[in-house]
Amino acid sequence: MSSSLRQLSIGFAVALLVAAACGPATTPGPSGSGAASASPTAGGAASTLVIDRDTTDLISLDPAVLYEFSAVFATHNVYETLVKFEGTDLTTPKAGLATSWDVKDAGSTNDMTFKLKSGVKFASGNALTADDVVYSVQRAIKLNKSPAFLFTDIAGLKAESIKATDPSTVVISLPKTASASAFLTILTFTIGGIVDSKEVMAKETGGDSGSAYLLDHSAGSGPYVVDHWTKNTEVLLKANPNYGGTKPALGGVLFKQVPEPTNQQFALEKGDIDIANNLGPEQIAALQGKSGVTTTTADSLQLVYVGMNATVKPLDNVKVREALRTAVDYDGIVKDLLKGNGKKVQGIIPRGLAGYNEATPFQADVTKAKSLLTEAGQTSVTLDFLVPTGQAPGGVAFSDLAAKLKSDWAKIGVTVNIKQTTTADLLATYRAQKGQLVMIYWGPDYPDPDANVGPFTDYKAKSIGWRNAWDDPTIAQKGRDAALITDPAKRAAAYKDITDYVLHNGPYVVLYQPSELFGLRSNVKGFNWSSIGWAELASVTK
Repeated sequence: MSSSLRQLSIGFAVALLVAAACGPATTPGPSGSGAASASPTAGGAASTLVIDRDTTDLISLDPAVLYEFSAVFATHNVYETLVKFEGTDLTTPKAGLATSWDVKDAGSTNDMTFKLKSGVKFASGNALTADDVVYSVQRAIKLNKSPAFLFTDIAGLKAESIKATDPSTVVISLPKTASASAFLTILTFTIGGIVDSKEVMAKETGGDSGSAYLLDHSAGSGPYVVDHWTKNTEVLLKANPNYGGTKPALGGVLFKQVPEPTNQQFALEKGDIDIANNLGPEQIAALQGKSGVTTTTADSLQLVYVGMNATVKPLDNVKVREALRTAVDYDGIVKDLLKGNGKKVQGIIPRGLAGYNEATPFQADVTKAKSLLTEAGQTSVTLDFLVPTGQAPGGVAFSDLAAKLKSDWAKIGVTVNIKQTTTADLLATYRAQKGQLVMIYWGPDYPDPDANVGPFTDYKAKSIGWRNAWDDPTIAQKGRDAALITDPAKRAAAYKDITDYVLHNGPYVVLYQPSELFGLRSNVKGFNWSSIGWAELASVTK
């Protein structure tokens, strides 16, 4: 990912790097509502869904500014997008505010034409028009905040790339070097949220494009509106009375700032909250069999892996890298260390994204691994193994995971010297191509296979391939070509070829894909977590 590592649960995250810029956010009231209504007490009215989670990453609720997990979760339920993913499926974008779209070759660009749904109203009562879409995209580009690179770098957009050809038609011109398929997935993310241009322009101060107002207010057309955000305390959403879809089952959603998993567990047991959002394996185990509560798991899009520096001897030998992959007890990691809170995934595209390769050819074959080392002319190998401090995704300590790998590799004559350090220091070494073996994890910046294939295969992208000093121009070009394929079946086939190649030739030991863990009151129904980092709360009942 562009910020190199997600420190929290899924992917999209540079929050902690900029959180210090966030001032107090206590001004209440949804767009046009005036003063705030009182916050419900914990457990509050039956019509309010209460969620405990760590919200310290929040810096803004503005869809053109936010790039943090808590804000993504909350505002996904406030702003609608041109296209969207439905439920937990992240493979096929469906109609959102756009009823249809098509792509045509316009010579120097590929032009995407979107037809807008009629009759849509914002929370203010203003009608949605193509001008709102143009304003929203141009506003994100102008503000140039954390998520803007998705429009400017990945999609190659400029302000003049988008125009309204009539009140219900928008044309976006993509350069030929950008993937139309990837751009559609970007539009499903919160930066694709369409704001009420009239409302926001009326709130502009000092040329800020309304960003001070949208810090803690909203101007969307989704099922909920922002009632208030009190920094380090809570975010309250209220049902949007002008929402054109199926009305939310609950009148409000309260996100409470409770970072400690144990405190979330106790609040859930007491019935003070409805959902605990940051539980670990210990809390999940403690909740088993408790009256009135249930637990559930969901996929994330992260991959935990070990990078192997392809210029460090003997890691420059593809057979040595294959030997290290072959010696690992992946099943033991998932079953014994993760307690089942993860899945054995060995390719570079996570389960849940188009192009996922379900092949898992490696599983602790000591004889084969030793044979590969012999073929490479190696009888004993010693390497430094750089490992982060703290917890790995899925709830296992990085130190325990490293000890398991050390033990597995020792069985084939490979000695690793574990050097545990802070993630920041680890990344500094890794980015400078100075690591030998490096344990880390990765989550995509947008829900498209290109968000993983590009970083893992393209040395010139200065991302994961670069950090492992692996320069394979042929596979890098195949990755760039695959991103531009528009036919889904042909694109999936291209990614199958790429992931098969990287599986055996790349400098990676992909260990597992972790799970997200939740605790819920037994009466909560309809909560379905999407691995990209949100749930459709309008359909949740209790």
